Amino acid sequence: MNSSIALIAKNVNKIYQQGTKQIEALKDISLEVKTGEIFGLLGPNGAGKSTFINILAGTVNKSNGSVMVWGFDLDKNPRQVRASLGIVPQEINVDPFFSPKKLLEIQAGLYGVKQKDRITDKILELTNLSDKANAYTRSLSGGMKRRLLVAKAMVHQPPILILDEPTAGVDVDLRRKLLDSVRQLNKQGVTIIYTTHYLKEASDICDRIAIINKGKLVALNSTQELLKNNSDLEEVFLNLTSNENEHIN
Repeated sequence: MNSSIALIAKNVNKIYQQGTKQIEALKDISLEVKTGEIFGLLGPNGAGKSTFINILAGTVNKSNGSVMVWGFDLDKNPRQVRASLGIVPQEINVDPFFSPKKLLEIQAGLYGVKQKDRITDKILELTNLSDKANAYTRSLSGGMKRRLLVAKAMVHQPPILILDEPTAGVDVDLRRKLLDSVRQLNKQGVTIIYTTHYLKEASDICDRIAIINKGKLVALNSTQELLKNNSDLEEVFLNLTSNENEHIN
């Protein structure tokens, strides 16, 4: 695998069986994520973004197709693939009675990171949580808790970080701060896959954008080219979101 490519998906399909009916959540998804970029995975709610992410995470089995992550085949080396990824979920779910520092230490232990190899303080600094390192997590603001999720995903130093709808339901100021944190992490060399259904947000932060609708890849290009060649891209995207009855997440 070319070292300039962090992830390759080829003809990835996912079919769910509902009674006698088969539902295609993903239909021949093929894409590449370049090392060191911020790659946007864009689509309306239920388009298939989370299904794709869950396949990478190993919590959903693809029906067919192939996936390579950081040079490892998902089918042959699932543990190495998981070790190459840090996944930040949408839902805020952290223990309120531990401090951020303690939570990161516990998470590192779960990943089998030896004490001497842990970079807890550095991660707290990267996510702007150093001054809250020893505070109860329940005392953190919503934005701090979201940054703590990012920090937890980084304890094993994965080269690829996946953020699944990180700004869903947050206010404008918090969204700006979160995007600034993402940019900072990317400057540190982390490859980022960023899923969202906000076109403006994706165009502000992503180097390239893939758009998924009803399980199909409908566009993939650099952000600049997508916006230049599709002056009505926002209108097209809004049209995708207007009919979600058949979508599956």
